[in-house]
Amino acid sequence: MAFSKKDIDNPHRRTPRYRGYEPRTIKKKMAQNHYLIFILFSMSLLFNNCGSAKKVKYNSSKSTVKVSESIKAKPVKKVIKPTEASKKLSIAKRVELYVNTYAEVAQQEMKSYDIPASITLAQGILESGMGNSRLAIQANNHFGIKCHKEWKGKRIYHDDDKKGECFRAYNDPRTSYRDHSLFLTRRSRYDFLFDYKKNDYKSWAKGLKKAGYATDPKYPYKLISLIERYRLDRYDLKKRKAKKEQIKQKPTLQNKIHQVQKGDTLYSISKKYQVNLQSLVQKNKIENNTIFLGQNLIIPQAQ
Repeated sequence: MAFSKKDIDNPHRRTPRYRGYEPRTIKKKMAQNHYLIFILFSMSLLFNNCGSAKKVKYNSSKSTVKVSESIKAKPVKKVIKPTEASKKLSIAKRVELYVNTYAEVAQQEMKSYDIPASITLAQGILESGMGNSRLAIQANNHFGIKCHKEWKGKRIYHDDDKKGECFRAYNDPRTSYRDHSLFLTRRSRYDFLFDYKKNDYKSWAKGLKKAGYATDPKYPYKLISLIERYRLDRYDLKKRKAKKEQIKQKPTLQNKIHQVQKGDTLYSISKKYQVNLQSLVQKNKIENNTIFLGQNLIIPQAQ
């Protein structure tokens, strides 16, 4: 094949493309190269996708392990079951379940600290969401009592008026009830509440708001509504009724009535009527050997 002088002077003119017989061959090769590049690109995408899928699967399995470990923790496991079961109940049934569980505890606190059981129960229902709130489940805190400076016990952080506020945590709900009693009796701002009668739940409810227990302006009316709707005031009157029935009991020929005066003791009364001390206690169903000024005692027949 001969080259002209122009071909020699211009090396690019020597290429097959310039000579006009190779375009089909080059196009074919270019097409093959493009196809090969496409195949390689597709395979790289496929491998990348497979790799990312593996990562997602690994991460999700790892997070699942963490969640399962937290569920197995004892404090959560104990409370989750009743909470899940209670979700199937109506609100009235949940309240009834809560009251049946803690009514006796509230009455014991009333006996020891003179706080109406109806108020304690209503606050417990409202503050703990019938025992289903996060504070009640994870910290056994049924009254929303915050840490304050003097608190040295366990604590939990929860969003309330502000984000991440410190709340008290207890090992047992009954400890929460006792701390509620101590909280009200040991702070001077609540002193005026104890001037109200135990069955005056309306004054107690309004007084709690006035003393700053809660910031909700409707707080007292919510308490009163709960007490009246679920007849919680009957737990204030239960022991009073028993005493009234005891006082109204008609004396027989063998029984006398003694009204407790200032300075009286069970021992002095038993000596005065020459009766057995234990018989006097049993006849009047006296607990902890405690009698009250103005109380009427039935004097059993002397033996």
